[in-house]
Amino acid sequence: MRRIMNTIGIALVAGAVLGSASACGPTSTAKSAGSSDVSVAPGTSASAGAGTGAGAGTSSSASPSASPSPTHPAGPAMLLDSITPADTANVGVAMPISIVFTKAVATSARKAIEQHLTVSASVPTTGAWHWFSSRRVDWRPQNYWKSGTKVSVTADLTDVGDGNGDYGTHSYQHTFTIGSDVETTVSVTGHSMTVSNAGKVVRTMPIDAGSAVWPSWDGTMAVIDKSKEVRMTSCSVGISCDKSSPDYYDLTLPWDVHLTDSGTYVHYSTGDPQPGHSVGSHGCVHLSLTNAEWFYNYVKQGDPITITGSPRGKAAADNGYASFNLSWSQWLAASATGAQQTGTL
Repeated sequence: MRRIMNTIGIALVAGAVLGSASACGPTSTAKSAGSSDVSVAPGTSASAGAGTGAGAGTSSSASPSASPSPTHPAGPAMLLDSITPADTANVGVAMPISIVFTKAVATSARKAIEQHLTVSASVPTTGAWHWFSSRRVDWRPQNYWKSGTKVSVTADLTDVGDGNGDYGTHSYQHTFTIGSDVETTVSVTGHSMTVSNAGKVVRTMPIDAGSAVWPSWDGTMAVIDKSKEVRMTSCSVGISCDKSSPDYYDLTLPWDVHLTDSGTYVHYSTGDPQPGHSVGSHGCVHLSLTNAEWFYNYVKQGDPITITGSPRGKAAADNGYASFNLSWSQWLAASATGAQQTGTL
């Protein structure tokens, strides 16, 4: 059984949502915390928000047309470009399994593909696959994973057809663990963020979210990854390239927790150093420097962060890992095989 690590910074997902200018976004990041096998995002178009103070703000990053470095060994084309989470990862309770294929899967072949993708777990869990595009399919549990669950996903795709001849010659397996049940809620109108672990409040912190002009996304977004520094510029997300504009910024900001492909982050902003006083960002969630560092060190990939009270509406489910923004019936509507119980692990 061949194992592959998920790739980094590859914009491949046709369904990924490119945020409007109200999203925040990075132009470049430091190495993601957790090592090089942490996925930047299923479709790496990023942007991040910052405050409305002078120079505060966010920016956007890698284009889907960017040419990534080779991610696979020489030889026959790989069937799967990436599997997330990474093999042996420890992730949060809202983490989906996200698979990106190297080429499009015909609609007629999707049922056969799903039937050759097996999810097993140490705790019986109901879930289903959902096609976001011809190249991206995610598996999500109906409800959050139970903390401590061991999970394995096996892609036994040898000799599976895609309607255009032989589709794959490899099989893959990833195993990962569901870690502590860390959940975060953000109240835009209450200017506060609460972090809980196993249902018990750990910390409540003042925040500033998006302004009325540049609102944050609502809904539940699982952490994509995190970076110690992200360069954020207003020009790269189309907010302003005019250095004389009050909305212009070009900053490298610390302690960045990444929530959407379109560039939503929880982070510290030098333009809004003491949040909690209704100072709006360009779409991100601002914490004080001390709280941002604490939060960065506390959360992990797959932890759910739920934002309420913003007028913008919920982030699209494929805008990063926001799968729980779809109801269970909506999720099943794009599945070829429907709800299924995990295998025994």
